[in-house]
Amino acid sequence: MMLCVPAMLMRGGTSKGLYLTRDAVDATKVPLELLLPALLGSPDPRQIDGIGGAQTTTSKVAIIEPSAAPGTDVDYLFAQVDIATDTVDWTPTCGNLLTGVGPFAIERGMVPVTGDVTEVRVHLVNTGADVILTVQTPGGVVRYDGQTAVDGVPGGAAPVGVTFTGFTGGTTGSLFPTGSPRDVIDGLEVSCVDAGVAAVLMRAADLGVAGLESPAELDSDQALLERIEFLRCQAGKLMGMGDVAGRVVPKVMLLSPSEHATIRSRYFVPTSCHPAHAVSGAVCLGSALALPGTVARDIVPHPRSPATTRWSTPVE
Repeated sequence: MMLCVPAMLMRGGTSKGLYLTRDAVDATKVPLELLLPALLGSPDPRQIDGIGGAQTTTSKVAIIEPSAAPGTDVDYLFAQVDIATDTVDWTPTCGNLLTGVGPFAIERGMVPVTGDVTEVRVHLVNTGADVILTVQTPGGVVRYDGQTAVDGVPGGAAPVGVTFTGFTGGTTGSLFPTGSPRDVIDGLEVSCVDAGVAAVLMRAADLGVAGLESPAELDSDQALLERIEFLRCQAGKLMGMGDVAGRVVPKVMLLSPSEHATIRSRYFVPTSCHPAHAVSGAVCLGSALALPGTVARDIVPHPRSPATTRWSTPVE
């Protein structure tokens, strides 16, 4: 069966994904759990029969439609398509692909340009958060070129401002799903935080690593990956998420001091290290830094204001 599906392939932050309108996918009359893996080329480690990039950061889909909710322009539904299987995980959102939602909505005529800068109000269907995106639209068109750089990807592009509201408890219903900013799992102190994304925060030193290792170095340490996955699965139960084996949330962050920024984070997605860092994960980490009692505060007892806090990513 041959299908024609209008789409855009765009980089958002440190991810790349397929952007589709809800009307376009509904018109195929194919269930999303079948359509999306086929479009990206799963299951196959190379995704050779599709447009996926054979990495978790490039096996993503954003589905956009006009929103019926007051004060919101568009709804954004995120899908993480597994590479090795034909499964689709709807649990998390993606803050990186989110940055492409505004330009896509403007290009598809869902949001009118309002000047040299256009605000796009987005509802994140997966987690319930609301976001305001500030898109550069000089001369009435979306600007894509620019000098704004993001660690983990080459070159620069036009900036997209992102303001989150109502981002806590999107997966579990609570900022601290366990009822505490700190828990002990198998002798290790962790913080389970649901803000932007549900995640388990750990001190890298407690796992025997410095935290400045490259993603490739961390991914080659099988004992470390197995330990992280065990702790993640135990944390998932404490967070009320049940058995999270095979699911992409909660994520994991290994935290350590940084010579170049406020704090260093290595972000796991969840069974391999992210080549950069998820925006939703940065929201979670920033929230943890602002709250007393978390393991993040052990590393930075007196963080600076949110406007000046910076995170080190795996490219340093």
